[in-house]
Amino acid sequence: MALAIKTAKTSKIKINQENKTANASYFFAGANSGAGFQNLFPDLLDMDLNNWLDFIILKGGPGVGKNTFMREIGKSMQDAGFQVEYILCSGDPDSLDGVIVPELRCAVADGTSPHILEPKYPAAVDRYLNLGKFYDITAAKTDAEAIKSYTKAYQAAYRRAYQAFRAARQVELTAAAVVNFDKTRAERRFQGVLKRELRYYNKNKNTRNGEYGRVTRRFLGSVTYQGYIWRFDSVENLASRIYEIRDRFGFAGKYLKRLQNAAIARGWDVISCVSPEEPERIEHIIIPGLNLAFITTRPNMEYNNNLKPFRRIRLDALLETQDRSPRLELRMADALREEGIAALRDAKREHDHLEAVYNPYVDFDGVRALAALETGRWLSFR
Repeated sequence: MALAIKTAKTSKIKINQENKTANASYFFAGANSGAGFQNLFPDLLDMDLNNWLDFIILKGGPGVGKNTFMREIGKSMQDAGFQVEYILCSGDPDSLDGVIVPELRCAVADGTSPHILEPKYPAAVDRYLNLGKFYDITAAKTDAEAIKSYTKAYQAAYRRAYQAFRAARQVELTAAAVVNFDKTRAERRFQGVLKRELRYYNKNKNTRNGEYGRVTRRFLGSVTYQGYIWRFDSVENLASRIYEIRDRFGFAGKYLKRLQNAAIARGWDVISCVSPEEPERIEHIIIPGLNLAFITTRPNMEYNNNLKPFRRIRLDALLETQDRSPRLELRMADALREEGIAALRDAKREHDHLEAVYNPYVDFDGVRALAALETGRWLSFR
């Protein structure tokens, strides 16, 4: 009998699509999970490809103006007509962790913990930029005890969040173990998609322009203090033919991997959006050159679309229970994730307190002036 699953929808779900513009896309390079902080920042840019000209690695502590600096540069680049990729912060999705301008071959990113970055080709390509010089160090030292207290409090809240997410993931895996998945029917469906959308694919040798495509890894979303954030608007900005795959238990990963391999074998570049819980498993792929994307949806990862999906593949219709329904486990997992989200809210509150201590001691006019200077440098590369 086909499995029908209903779970209580969390009130914390938020599809963050504000500030959507045609020349911007939004992804994450970090994510909160049961395994702790998941880090794709080392994959942000491939220094040996695309001939990158300038990669600014920002240093400096909380509240020093890293987000302000990156927003100033991103806005200036968009105003100049360039396509901009924004990397959102998983701790606060209203803040930035990076800005990438592919056409200029320039980028800037927060290189501080928990996603420390180091230059690979110092000065020649990538370089440090220390915003810590905009602190009034003497004044900040007068609030040392408050700074220590808030720092310890937000770090402890993150640890609680990760413990809750780890327990939720373990319960979800238990739930997946009590269902059967019809792999034969799924195989037929994806084989049909591969032939239809990548019909020129020859697994032996068949590339476009004699070159294989490249894979860029990102997170399309993350669980945050606001709840679940999924930037499906970025998919819509990069592709209009969107396949929606309904997949509650993560069975689509190996089929998406096959589609990805077929695309890069044909020479198409792919944005591979991996699971925040398991970065080795693909959840979404975007192939801008083919105007094509495949997205996975499930409870807490719904596609509140501006465009209707081009086609739907319902893998959940290929599930059958073994002896019992996993509803109890799924409800328990949802409750544990709510605990984790509550802990992330605590972390955000404590981090806001920390930044409020620092803010009076920061020269934000100096930060903005430096952003304007670096913007001019990038525009001189045209």
